[in-house]
Amino acid sequence: MKKVLFATTALVASAGIASAQGVSIGGWAEMGIVGGGVYGDEVQFWTDIDVEFRMSGETDNGLTFGAGVDLDENGAFAGTTQGGEFIFISGAFGTLTMGDTDGALDWALSDVGMGASIDDAHTSHAGYNGNNVMDGFDGKDGQIARYDYSFGDFAFAVSAEIDDSGVDDPTFGVGATYATSFGGVDLGFGIGYQAASGPGFDSSAVGASVDVMFAGGFHAILNYTSYDDVVLGSGLVVDSHYAIGLGYTTGAISVSGNYGMFEGTGDDSQSGFGLQAAYDLGGGAEVQFGYGYSEMDMGGVTTDTDQFSLGVAMSF
Repeated sequence: MKKVLFATTALVASAGIASAQGVSIGGWAEMGIVGGGVYGDEVQFWTDIDVEFRMSGETDNGLTFGAGVDLDENGAFAGTTQGGEFIFISGAFGTLTMGDTDGALDWALSDVGMGASIDDAHTSHAGYNGNNVMDGFDGKDGQIARYDYSFGDFAFAVSAEIDDSGVDDPTFGVGATYATSFGGVDLGFGIGYQAASGPGFDSSAVGASVDVMFAGGFHAILNYTSYDDVVLGSGLVVDSHYAIGLGYTTGAISVSGNYGMFEGTGDDSQSGFGLQAAYDLGGGAEVQFGYGYSEMDMGGVTTDTDQFSLGVAMSF
């Protein structure tokens, strides 16, 4: 039954490609092994597939519009779709995006995680901050509306996320970026603010990042965020987060490392580091290794765990 449904879906998709300009299908697949404390200290096989549908068009007066859907793993055909979708319209006025997209804070700040590993081991540790703590905050569904506009080396964005239940106030955000070059070094600066409120809480985050690309393949990113009345999923009442990422690429080889810490109230904290290495085989295939180490210090009790992965990632 699944094979028939997949074949039917493929035929419909192929017909769409043949008849509609600006429709494409891509994606990636991963295979390898994973292990470490996160996986119960057992080495396990790992496979993952993501199919990406992208559509775009243009109006008579020059506006561009488009949408995208990600189907994470072939379980989507059995009614267990995972992934997200977004829709945008863009013109001289800027770009409006709605759906599974970044809030203004996340949009503006650079992540310290560089490169890739098949299970994201190097960016799954307890100290890693993807700058999206305020997206989907307090149970919101992650459906975000963001407007962004660029002029020269500057760009800014504003975003909003609504609580569908009507209990909490909307989450609002604003962010700005600036890019420049100096002496052969490319510099990127980002700053952002996001706030959410509701019965019993008034939460906010303000952060900044510096992204430096040196000649010769060296890359460095610094990131800092201050939080107010924000509780992480781990239960940590977080005050601030700081992180650093370093990377180097030469030919087909890339390596990187990152470290981050969430500082909480009192002496509570959670931190970790990640390591990554990859070798590009060409044609969209890459051998990837990842490692992540996490440490939790809560109520005077310290615990730690780790994870690793090794495998091949394929992009299509």
